[in-house]
Parts: sequence; structure tokens; C-alpha cells
Amino acid sequence: MKLYGISDKDFQLYQSYLGTRYCTTATYNDSKNSNKVSNWTKVRHGVPQGSILGPLLFLLYINDLPKIINKTSAPIIFAGDTSILFAHSNSIDFNKNIYIVFITLNKWLRANQLSLNFNKTNYVHLKTKRNMSVNLKIGFNNNFITNSSYTKFLRVTMNNILSWNNHIDLIMKKLSKACYVIRNAKTYMSVSSLKVIYYAFFHSIMSYGIIFRGNSSHSSIIFRIQKKAIRIMEGRGNRVSRRNVFKKLQILPLTSQYMLPSLMFVVKNKNLFVTNNENHNLDTCSSSFTGITTPYGF
Repeated sequence: MKLYGISDKDFQLYQSYLGTRYCTTATYNDSKNSNKVSNWTKVRHGVPQGSILGPLLFLLYINDLPKIINKTSAPIIFAGDTSILFAHSNSIDFNKNIYIVFITLNKWLRANQLSLNFNKTNYVHLKTKRNMSVNLKIGFNNNFITNSSYTKFLRVTMNNILSWNNHIDLIMKKLSKACYVIRNAKTYMSVSSLKVIYYAFFHSIMSYGIIFRGNSSHSSIIFRIQKKAIRIMEGRGNRVSRRNVFKKLQILPLTSQYMLPSLMFVVKNKNLFVTNNENHNLDTCSSSFTGITTPYGF
């Protein structure tokens, strides 16, 4: 196969990249101080891991997957992470759709010389507190997918009742480590240098996905540890007004960090919102106000 618009010389380079790769494996035994190296073998499938062209070739390889399962499900694919969403009011049809999609998925995997890693695959039954659990057994050839109460997708942890407690608890551990780094660095660095560490290790974690979980009641513990990090940087005690410290360092507190991206989202997506005067004809002081609540439940 020849790519359109590619010269013969460039095509030979691409062909060499995909077709003339060799690999070998080596084992090292520290106790016996002996190495074992296998023979060189030609790589007949796949591309070099970590390559620039690898993600593009992978997306081309799986680009037909959503089309074969999107009739009864909603596939979401981002790079190597694949999620399949199911929704149905009838439990019988719900189980039937899952069974059909899973059989179709396994046929596609076999046809493309791939296999499902059951150790890294799980399913989560999203529900409210009033819903009853549905017993599901999703498997193939006596291998079953594990039922989990939460899952991770793009570094965001979601649980089966759609609360952010699990995600916040996990990032709290990372934020505590960031506070430890700031405390140890304070002895040797100025406040301006500590702000660089703060934005690199603390702010980046705190602000990631904040537009989704910023209004969670469980987020109050994140604000407490943010105040702790700010006071460490300034060397202040607990009795000092935190507002003055935030102003001096020119750092937004958690509530403002949540409001800023939310308002920016509203401004950039005005077509998704309605103003109050579109819902009623009453002449009120807030008749032209646009609500923050979005169709996605922010």
C-alpha cells in the first residue's frame, strides 16, 4: 500500500519504520551475576512504544470500533482509554444490550488480533441511593469483568453514586505531599520560588477537573489544605487572616478557582444556556441573568 502524496523516499522510510524492526529481551540475575539475552526477532505487529507516530497509528487501527457498538451503547475513546456507556429503563433489555455489545466487542478484538485485559477492565453500575443494584455477570470464555464501586477515566475518579468523595480523597494525598515539599523548601527558597513549587505541585492537582467537583460539599477539605499551604509559604500561624495572605501572594482561593472556569465556560458556550426572560415575562432585576447550571449538571 502506498500513501497518497508521499514520495518514494519518504514511503521507504515509513515502510522501514513499520516493517523492519527487531527486538530482543535480556534478563539480569544479580545474585548469580549472569545475563541471558535472547536472539533477535523481527517485530511483526505493533509499533515502538513511546514513538511520536504510535498514537496516530493506534487511532487509525481502532477507528472502526465505535461504529460497530454505538447502536445500543455510547462508546467514549480517548487515546488508549475506552469506556462504553449503557442506559435503559428496563433491566432485561439493559442486560441484553450489554451482552450483545460484549460479544460484538470480542469478535472485533479477535479479528484485529487483540485481546481484552480482564485485570485492567471493570464495570461500574451508576445509580442513585433509591435505585436497586443489578446483578451483572459480564464475561467471555469463563473470564469475567470485575464489578467495582468506582473507576478512573482521564485521571478523574468517579464512583457508582456519582459523588466526588473518592476522587477528592485521592487527590488529598497528593496535596498533602505537596505541602510537605513546600515546607521543606521554605528554609532554602524565597516566597517567589515557593510560588513556583506551589503552582507546579499543588495548584495543578487542585485545579484539574475543578469545574466538575468544585461545588461538592466534600471540597471543603481541599480548601483547608490550601490554606495550610498558603500559610506555610508565608510562615504565618492559624490565627492570621487567610484573606490577606491570599491577596499578598496573589493566589485565588478554592471557591474563586471554581468560579473562574465555570464563568469562562458560560461565556464560551452561551448557546447552551437560557436567560430568565426566556422562561418568563416578568420584569425583574435578574430578568437577563444567565444561570450557571448547565445541561451537564455542573
